[in-house]
Amino acid sequence: MKPGSTSGVHLLRNATVFLTVGETTFLVDPLFAPPEQLPPIEDTPNDRRNPLVPLPDMELSYDAVVVTHRHVDHFDERAKEELDSKVPLFCQPEDETEFVHDGFTDVRPVSDNISFRGVTIYRTPGQHGHGDLAKQMGPVSGFVFEADRTIYLAGDTVWYDAVERTISQFTPDMIALNGGEARFNYGEPITMGIDDIAAVRDIATGTLVVVHMEAINHCLLTREQLRKSVDDITVPEDGESVTF
Repeated sequence: MKPGSTSGVHLLRNATVFLTVGETTFLVDPLFAPPEQLPPIEDTPNDRRNPLVPLPDMELSYDAVVVTHRHVDHFDERAKEELDSKVPLFCQPEDETEFVHDGFTDVRPVSDNISFRGVTIYRTPGQHGHGDLAKQMGPVSGFVFEADRTIYLAGDTVWYDAVERTISQFTPDMIALNGGEARFNYGEPITMGIDDIAAVRDIATGTLVVVHMEAINHCLLTREQLRKSVDDITVPEDGESVTF
């Protein structure tokens, strides 16, 4: 299957996915570095170099790029070098200046919502951890993509009231969560773990997909652990698609 040919989510690796709604495909959070090219995330439980696994060998075919935030596991130097500088690039307003500085000429910050090729894109809140640590992690965003179907891409967030409100407001047909329960040697996890994902499953009516697994050294929750702990979710392997 050519990526983007059917509505849904096609996982490449970590949070890098093709997300397709209607006839439009978005490349989300491109991390293109080969295995072990990047250092381990500092002050985390192990010192494995990143990414831990390679990208699947597949065609990169898409209409636009979406970056939820600029942490290196969501947008790296290799992506900056390889992406077409003229590609439409959607981001949170806080990141616009840096993308322009990188040489991208069609940067489209999403303050509230924006339309592109029959898709309405809504920016949604995220909280990258808890307490002071969440503040240190900086701003992050999720996005809702609405066309013939509605997909909510939550981004790097934990479960909190804004995620619940987003699900209640949009009633998405599919939700893509960043799991992995990423953490440092201090504080609480900064992405969703078992309890967060179970909380989403309890209120969501659509398909629930969990990505951001087993690719970065501080993501400690495994696919096997998650599948055994939360029912009625899909945890794709790298290179797999989840479609309607």
